[in-house]
Amino acid sequence: MLQVFLNRTEEENIKNGYPWVFNNEVNHFEGEIKSGDVCSVLDYNGNFVGKGFFNANSKIMVRILTLKDETIDEEFFKNRLLLAINHRRTLNFVNTCRLIFSEADLLPGLIVDKYADILVCQFSSLGMYKLKDLIVKLLIEILQPRGIFMRNDLAVNEKEGIPLEKGYLYNEFSTKITVLENDIKFYVDILDGQKTGYFLDQKLNRDYLKYYVKDKIVLDCFSHTGGFALHAAKYGAKKVVALDISQKACDDISANAKLNDFSNVEVCCADVFDYLRNNVEMNNYDVIILDPPAFTKSKETIKKAYKGYKDINLQALKRIKKGGYLFTFSCSQHMTVDLFFEMLREAIKDSRRIVQMVDFKIQAPDHPTLLNSVEQLYLKCVVLRVLE
Repeated sequence: MLQVFLNRTEEENIKNGYPWVFNNEVNHFEGEIKSGDVCSVLDYNGNFVGKGFFNANSKIMVRILTLKDETIDEEFFKNRLLLAINHRRTLNFVNTCRLIFSEADLLPGLIVDKYADILVCQFSSLGMYKLKDLIVKLLIEILQPRGIFMRNDLAVNEKEGIPLEKGYLYNEFSTKITVLENDIKFYVDILDGQKTGYFLDQKLNRDYLKYYVKDKIVLDCFSHTGGFALHAAKYGAKKVVALDISQKACDDISANAKLNDFSNVEVCCADVFDYLRNNVEMNNYDVIILDPPAFTKSKETIKKAYKGYKDINLQALKRIKKGGYLFTFSCSQHMTVDLFFEMLREAIKDSRRIVQMVDFKIQAPDHPTLLNSVEQLYLKCVVLRVLE
């Protein structure tokens, strides 16, 4: 087995639970270098630190699997899968959820999402990709799904040396399915939909609308397939405006509203920035939801993203009735919690409104995070109430 020796003191983060070894943290190697295989990680003096997937071509040279000197075999991966799946069973997230969340579930480079009796997998580390047949075998043994599909169309995969591909891993079935979230039906396209077909990380945040929307006028911005809009409709909103720039997204919202017999959803195809900025009728809405796509996926563009987040939040604050609520989100890991609050304070100041913070939330608990890996804490939600 390849041995990877670290530079001095680089082992401290790993021992504290950080899951990655970067190439500039490595001092030297001993043994045959073979990307995708399991390697041992040692400190500068040769003491054992852990084992992980090795990839000479990736900036993340080792993805840690364990801090124990244990055998990495089929039984190891079965136990890891069960550890993750049993957490979702405890949550009673049995219909639609994220079963495996990569490094956060100690299975680096593996995503498994569950849509009723269908599983969708993504393999984003070369080591895990080389084990995909074993992973599929174990998933079938543990869960007996109707079918398994692979969505390996992530651009980042090319950096890992993984081919971009989609396809069936177990049985064939229609890739357009209907799922249930919080007793609301949604059409999901697992072949071409976002992520593996749907944004599962907002499950509880969408359900949380039930405390705020009854008999209210609600604006759902960046509505996508209508996740928040349909929850608002279910929980008694007087009127819901679902806003998205994509005509396909708007068609999907309409189809999902019809699927649930919701008559209180109005779909509007428009640019959110223009809609909020040019809507001259002030104080229209009791509740506004801002759940934009990630405005930045790198540190280099964070300043531009900051301006975008501030702009939409500023304009939304101007459109909320006195006593109304703003649900505002960021799904970019580079927009840190501190930076997000700094942006909100600026937007509130410029809006000349007096605002309470009502709540703060993160991604659903089927998307856990390692406390020493801030990259996994990507989704932030702040609920604000406008007093004046």
